[in-house]
Amino acid sequence: MNDIKEITDALIKFRNERDWEQFHNPKDLSLGISIEAGELLEQFLWKDSPNANTEKVKEELADVLAYAFLLAEKYDFDVKKIVLEKIRKNSEKYPVDKAKGTAKKYNEL
Repeated sequence: MNDIKEITDALIKFRNERDWEQFHNPKDLSLGISIEAGELLEQFLWKDSPNANTEKVKEELADVLAYAFLLAEKYDFDVKKIVLEKIRKNSEKYPVDKAKGTAKKYNEL
């Protein structure tokens, strides 16, 4: 079994045991990603990255990923496929010869 399927299956089992699928519509899963991303950002508020509590960062990142996997499952997206496709698209928008070493947006290169 691949890792992504194993994670998704575990999330679905956890969700279904609690009868939470009724709350896991795409809108609310998207909101959950945003809320958890805010909680992840909070770990860095008013401090340098090395001073962030890495255990809390790990927990909040896991929450973001969990909602993302559940949202992908709702739309029957292949997570590996969509991420690799996005990397391919970004490589076209950000060619190495123009983007290397700069944080400029693609339309400013």
